[in-house]
Amino acid sequence: MRLFSFGTTHPPTAQESDISFLRLIRSRRVGPATFHRLLEEHGSLKAALAVLPEMAAKAGVTGYQVCPEGVAAAELAAGRKANARLIRCDQPDYPPLLRQIDGAPPAFWVKGNAAALLRPAVAVIGARSASSLGLRMARNLAAQLGSSGCVIVAGLARGIDSAAHEASIGTGTVAVMAGGIDVIYPAENRTLAAMICEGGCLVSEQPPGVAPMARHFPLRNRIISGLSHGVVVVEAAVRSGSLITAKDALDQGREVLAVPGHPVDGRAGGCNQLIRDGAVLVRNATDVLSALPGLQEALDEAAYAMAHAIESAPDAVPTRSSRRLGQRLSALVKIPASVSDNPEPRCPSGAAVGYEGTADTASALPPTDISDPQHDTACHAQKVATADCLTPGPDQLEARVLQYLSPSPTEENCLIRDVGLPARLIAPVLLQLELSGRLTRLAGGKIALI
Repeated sequence: MRLFSFGTTHPPTAQESDISFLRLIRSRRVGPATFHRLLEEHGSLKAALAVLPEMAAKAGVTGYQVCPEGVAAAELAAGRKANARLIRCDQPDYPPLLRQIDGAPPAFWVKGNAAALLRPAVAVIGARSASSLGLRMARNLAAQLGSSGCVIVAGLARGIDSAAHEASIGTGTVAVMAGGIDVIYPAENRTLAAMICEGGCLVSEQPPGVAPMARHFPLRNRIISGLSHGVVVVEAAVRSGSLITAKDALDQGREVLAVPGHPVDGRAGGCNQLIRDGAVLVRNATDVLSALPGLQEALDEAAYAMAHAIESAPDAVPTRSSRRLGQRLSALVKIPASVSDNPEPRCPSGAAVGYEGTADTASALPPTDISDPQHDTACHAQKVATADCLTPGPDQLEARVLQYLSPSPTEENCLIRDVGLPARLIAPVLLQLELSGRLTRLAGGKIALI
């Protein structure tokens, strides 16, 4: 995609350019592909805006009008009110990977640390109604990849997306939203969205104030894959939005990777199908890095650039994120070999919710503030206290427990953490499921659906 000339003797101000950009892309029947084609053919925003009504008339559209200047100005004002920034495709800080895809968004809103968009990234996505094991796998992968220098990209949805964001807040994560930059969906993720903005950012192609609609989610999915070197699907049904993102990734020339699941678990059907059709099977972060040589090269370059910056300005006061990244320079080249010794993530007794792995794996990883046992214990206690006030009915309680169970073995203690309810409420439900022949208990305190 070539950058274009504005075709005026005196270049417009940034405010005028933003308004012209928004007027063109917000005009009726102008999508990203049409936007870029108009600029290619007419060379400037002014010329493209001028020719639109004539083109619409030739296509049989009567009374066509371009987006009014006042509407574009109002969108800019709403973006500023939301503390967001507009990034355009003619600016140097537009993400290079995203620029390469067909139909790249001409402009999008960013809230938080926009520099995260320029770092090497991997998408970790999956089912909204995820199992306890799937959530742990998502956290495990996101934490390991984040410690290796990757930014984690996901869609801020419930389940796998939220778990991936939570585990990578300390190392950098990007949430691509279907609605406006100021419309957090689901609403329960408002606190998570605020935490993401501390070191990462929120991204939205839609104007501020727009509520997410069904047609917005496929558009969001192409940005998730477009920002990433590869897309890792942790759990997904055969017909799911995650597979739409996987298809977008393939169309964009990105690698698709998937975590295998139990054959009779519907939430694993999409992942198993992807692997059958040629997707890379993923057990841990080492598998991801091995399958993405371009990502590894980008991480090496980032490590060199950071080391050079620290050496060139030793007296500079580093930010919290740059200090953390500097501590992990040795991990940017390769994740420690011991990480690959944990093919199936598990939750040992006393492990933090934010990162699940064996004791050997945790000690092999670089220092990270993702896992804080005291913080996680406090969070779990708060969830339990809240649950005491909002105890669901028997049918709701059983449905909630079943949501996190699958035919794959899950540790009972981890299940209780994920459900977020007191053990005294969950134990009777597990007993009833066991007596009815729907659940079996295995060695090591593990349980699984029959």
